[in-house]
Amino acid sequence: GNDQVRFELCAQALNANLKTIAPWRDLEFIEKFKGRQDLIAYAREQNIPIDATPKAPYSVDENLYHTSYESGMLEDPMTAPIPEMFKMTVDPKVAPNESESIRIHFKAGIPVQVSNLSHPQVDETDPLLLFLELNRVAGKHGIGRIDIVENRFVGIKSRGVYETPGGTLLRAAHLDLEGLCLDREVMKLRDSLSVKFAEFCYNGFWFAPEMDFVRHAIEFSQKNVTGYVDLELYKGNVTVIGRYSNVALYSADLASMDLEGGGANIEYNPSDAQGFIRINATRLKAHNLVQKRA
Repeated sequence: GNDQVRFELCAQALNANLKTIAPWRDLEFIEKFKGRQDLIAYAREQNIPIDATPKAPYSVDENLYHTSYESGMLEDPMTAPIPEMFKMTVDPKVAPNESESIRIHFKAGIPVQVSNLSHPQVDETDPLLLFLELNRVAGKHGIGRIDIVENRFVGIKSRGVYETPGGTLLRAAHLDLEGLCLDREVMKLRDSLSVKFAEFCYNGFWFAPEMDFVRHAIEFSQKNVTGYVDLELYKGNVTVIGRYSNVALYSADLASMDLEGGGANIEYNPSDAQGFIRINATRLKAHNLVQKRA
């Protein structure tokens, strides 16, 4: 899979003298262990503690950010995951019947504080505790599950089921705050670069020069992404219910349909749109005339 590519590309970038020993590419190893069941049996024989069992027909990888489930029964894209498989989130159907609201603060695009608006005694600023709290509260409400078929770098399609509770909340809040603070054209560039960032990361090019370029560009775009976003959590859903920034590009006066001229700070006359529309309609008129002649 992709893991072997990621690990070895990073190892080579950091220290070209390191030698990688990859059992799954060793002919003697492959001959002895045909698959997961052989590995589970060997671990039992050698008293090696592992979570996997023959009755849990899938593989699990987990870290602070998420848990992934692949292989075994999940290789059939029509087979639904069994309920007891999930480790970080409850089934949305049995999540609490009462919603919960939280506030996530960002500084230059980085989460710096999480406050629970429903339970004010919960207020975290430590980076690790902040993220653990997001994992806890999102998991409690069944938020962060996805089931997808993805394209591996090695050319194989694979089906994976993922839990990313805290990350799902951070993404929802961060994207919303960007909408408040980022310039429109910068957002377009950020959107295109985000796809490349994900591609480089997924394919193992974290230490590549192109990744350095994209990372620095995205970091620069975040310098004014400062403020907070309020989220409501309920049975697998996360909804933005409010946002604030003292460096927002959004202006209520400018957007208002009740206030003429855009307020005191920015002069805007609705009649200005007439010329704007005429200019943008010019090429549409020309295109339509050509189509009629065709």
